Amino acid sequence: MKARNIAMLIASVTGFIPLGAIPAASAQPCPDVEVVFARGTAEAPGLGPTGEAFVTALRSRIGTKSLEVYPVDYPATTEFPRALDGIRDASERVKSLAANCPNTNIVLGGFSQGAAVAGFVTANVIPDGAPEGVPNPMPPDVAKHVAAVTLFGKPNDRFMRAINQPDVVVGPLYADKTLELCVDDDFVCSSGRDFNAHTQYVETGKVEQAALFTALKLATTPPPAATPPAAPPAAPPPAGQPHLPSPAAGQQSPAAVSPLSTIPVAPAPAQPQAQAPRSPQTIYSCAVECHVIGSQ
Repeated sequence: MKARNIAMLIASVTGFIPLGAIPAASAQPCPDVEVVFARGTAEAPGLGPTGEAFVTALRSRIGTKSLEVYPVDYPATTEFPRALDGIRDASERVKSLAANCPNTNIVLGGFSQGAAVAGFVTANVIPDGAPEGVPNPMPPDVAKHVAAVTLFGKPNDRFMRAINQPDVVVGPLYADKTLELCVDDDFVCSSGRDFNAHTQYVETGKVEQAALFTALKLATTPPPAATPPAAPPAAPPPAGQPHLPSPAAGQQSPAAVSPLSTIPVAPAPAQPQAQAPRSPQTIYSCAVECHVIGSQ
């Protein structure tokens, strides 16, 4: 009953007036950036007000890069175990993008319950106490396709224990690219008890902060190109020709030695040795060497 009451509180405080719809980006198979965002409890299907504000702010900071959005498909109800649907849907979307659009930089995010969903998506292990049916962690290679993770009002350990759910722990492969934002006194993510604070992520500038963080990550993260295929094995030598072993590093291949290198070369003529300064009264006889033959 206690868990249900807390969940109902989330539903009541997240139902504030949504922002205007985000203009659709230019349709293309693989955008430069895709934002995969999970809305908060009881918010209408889509990105939710915080997600919409975040995407709008991010668009203005990435120049000519194309950007698409993917609202995570899950109920976002007060029945928190149903968040498994969101973890599964977001994971499948990220893996699909990594496989089919390897040059797309993915931005993963969420608000409130959606932040818990996004956090669990990054996990490298299934947490203790997780409900049955939690999807397996994503393959490690997928992490290079995720440029940034932004979590608004992620439920803290105290809150998760109150609703009998495991703690939300960001996986180590995503930790250095994750920004967790919590408004002061937000009762979901801090030790505060201010219900209204949980609705203030736009007004307090947290959304702008997240957009700046994400834009910087996108600017410094090269496109995560797919792993190149392995080089084919070398063809065997033609029949009748001896096989020459590959030279060690820093050595010249025997086949690359020039035939001229085997012709003997005459040594260069010896340079005359330097002589001591000549006295003006000394008479010299010089051929190759100089000898004193007399003096005046």
